[in-house]
Amino acid sequence: MKKMISFMVICTLGLFALNASGAGLSKAPIDMQEVSEEEKDKEILRLAIIAELDAVSLYEQLAASTKNEDIKKVLLQAAKEEKTHVGEFQTLLLRMDKEQEKELKEGSKEVEELLGKKR
Repeated sequence: MKKMISFMVICTLGLFALNASGAGLSKAPIDMQEVSEEEKDKEILRLAIIAELDAVSLYEQLAASTKNEDIKKVLLQAAKEEKTHVGEFQTLLLRMDKEQEKELKEGSKEVEELLGKKR
């Protein structure tokens, strides 16, 4: 319930919050009513990842905008927690979508080859 309330708050803030470029928060790139039942859970996780990344961006931008160190500290902590949520949703998605898992690894490999260094 707490997570749903948090998600609803983010969505509500999205109506008013602007990022640094003046654009609003992300909108769902798909109509969930058109998604097949077998793909629905994967798309739910992708939407959840988008929402969490929007929250990270929002909190970090708000933190950068305030001079109040207490507010900044709490906002940056909230952003950090949202990054954890991204990892949770991504882990679930990769368990369900083996093609996504494979392509994520391939993308990482391509970057390492391009930059010539490992992490």
